[in-house]
Amino acid sequence: MGSGRALRRSRDSTLAIGPLLAAPEVLERLGADVATVLAEARMTREQFESPDNVISYDAMGRLFARGVAHTGCEHLGLLVGQPGGLHSLGLVGLLVRCSRDVGTALRSLERHFHLRVRGAALVLDVDRPTTRMGHVVHDRVEATEQINDGALAEVFNVLRVLCGAKWRPMEIQLGRRRPADLRPFRRFFDAPLRFDADMHAVVFNSRWLSRELPVVDPELQRLLSREIARLEQTYGDNFPDQIRTVLRSSLSTGTVSAESVSGLFSMHPRTLARRLEGFGTGLRELLEETRHDAAREMLAHTSLDVGQIAESLGYARTSVFTRAFGRWSGTTPAAWRRTHGSAR
Repeated sequence: MGSGRALRRSRDSTLAIGPLLAAPEVLERLGADVATVLAEARMTREQFESPDNVISYDAMGRLFARGVAHTGCEHLGLLVGQPGGLHSLGLVGLLVRCSRDVGTALRSLERHFHLRVRGAALVLDVDRPTTRMGHVVHDRVEATEQINDGALAEVFNVLRVLCGAKWRPMEIQLGRRRPADLRPFRRFFDAPLRFDADMHAVVFNSRWLSRELPVVDPELQRLLSREIARLEQTYGDNFPDQIRTVLRSSLSTGTVSAESVSGLFSMHPRTLARRLEGFGTGLRELLEETRHDAAREMLAHTSLDVGQIAESLGYARTSVFTRAFGRWSGTTPAAWRRTHGSAR
């Protein structure tokens, strides 16, 4: 798998700008010249006039990268993401609110997230007695840690709305190095923080999944479901990205197989293979791509050593991971980190 494929996917990746609507105000509050930052990100102020306006994932990366450069604020993504939540997700957010319980709501959000964002995924990882709701960026763009920080703030707000005032997370996991100033993260999340994690995720007790949500008018629920189905048809099948999401959440368990993945989609492994073949790919190729993406993210943005990264990706030995990384990138993990790693 070469880098060209991943870069093509990045150029095709988009998102509705809703979760970024606070960016101009936050930049102004931090003392930046908003017009200059937007110009350098190749964006316009008009794009922020409607939450349904679509921008490229590359543009979002440039916005955060230039915003950090102009403000010196290492928690810019967190600040931009703090006002977000279900209301930022349009029809998908409304459908989530119409679910019968928290578990159903989160699975619906995971399933339909691609209708608002292409280039990233929400991952629901239920491993009783705990559950993780995480955010993963599939594509290579700038300022990934800022994007993940903002998305995690939105995930946190979604869980707080669905679970109610008594809900508390058990831990906040961040797939980035520990920043110099922890105060903004502590103030917002008010929970134990763990940096150098394998992904950005909110960890909470699985008992919250069974919490019932307020009853919604069945007719409204039918209308929303019908509209979501129409959007699914309009935007086409996103099956490979759905598989990437499943693979990303399964990496650390070491249980990735055609049988386990196909079972999650209620299909036979041969059917899974045929569907992926129709997209010009296969499960092994997607697994290698997912491992490569995750390895680069952890090498660039965390302080985990190579052995820890290998273990988190499901490799029994570090040497096996090192050889695989050489096939992907033509170099060793340590050499790649020296060239591409974020400032420590």
